[in-house]
Amino acid sequence: MINTQWQDPGFNIVRAAHAELFVRDLARSRRFYVDLLGLAVTDEDAQTLYLRGYEEQDHHSLVLRAGSPHLGHLAFRVGRPDDLQKIEGFYARLRRPTRWARDEEAGQTLALRVQDELGFPLEFFYEITRAPRILQRFDQYRGAHIMRMDHFNLLVPDAAQGYEAFRALGFRCSEYTVTDPPDARVWAAWMYRKPGVHDVALMNGAGPRLHHVGLWAGDMLSILRACDILAAAGQAAAIERGPGRHGLSNAFFLYLRDPDGHRVELFTGDYYTGDPDFEPIAWSVHDPRRGTFWGHAAPVSWFEEATTVLNLSGQVVDTSKARLAERPQTVT
Repeated sequence: MINTQWQDPGFNIVRAAHAELFVRDLARSRRFYVDLLGLAVTDEDAQTLYLRGYEEQDHHSLVLRAGSPHLGHLAFRVGRPDDLQKIEGFYARLRRPTRWARDEEAGQTLALRVQDELGFPLEFFYEITRAPRILQRFDQYRGAHIMRMDHFNLLVPDAAQGYEAFRALGFRCSEYTVTDPPDARVWAAWMYRKPGVHDVALMNGAGPRLHHVGLWAGDMLSILRACDILAAAGQAAAIERGPGRHGLSNAFFLYLRDPDGHRVELFTGDYYTGDPDFEPIAWSVHDPRRGTFWGHAAPVSWFEEATTVLNLSGQVVDTSKARLAERPQTVT
């Protein structure tokens, strides 16, 4: 089964902070993320676009960089400057490659980059330039009224291994999915540092690959508004799944595919997990309500398609097949 005991790693990862995605055409991506979904532009140059949500004060929470469509890195903010050295030592003991990134992103002077044992390119940082909050600039609201970047959903061949990798970093579990007894095995896990349902979700599948970046909207109406805007702009085909509600996380959701196929989830309605005696919620992999509490069944693409990831040298990381069946026959 699953060990839900919290593990203190000796350093403090605060939350998921930003993602870097490579895209073929920055102008086309800008239309999708800025003109239609409504994200705010903090900074840009000929090769890069830095975006954020309305309540965010970090310089950026989504970096779009010109290139072949892959994941560049997933970034986490830490609580103290010396946490970076502690994390470097943690991965050195695992014999994982690391490097220091200096002035490689606008607004960010120093970060630690790591290729973790699952194959994902992770970044850890303490300092970042602050940007004016847009939360009460209602005159600037557009699109889906996206408030913040919330989480990363990752596909891994072995969800139990993925769970233990993030538990070792101090992540707690909010909900998880297991196969049925007597041979109960972890199929997916939702893990958090901030007191919400997740900063990272780990799902069984061919990986390492990025399934989606989760963007938190202020309310359900904002997500429905996004559907209308996309359809009116001739972009209804970008809607892959939803709107609907998950049993897991209780989230009201909408899954979209951007012009390069990267998947983003607009979601709202999760819950507080900050109490020390919070108990993780277990779901059977054969319970269809876990993924679709109500709404249409997920399409095949939702299970099988995802974004490949780069290593610290910019090369595509090879993927491995899932160890468990990716889609139990009873899941809808």
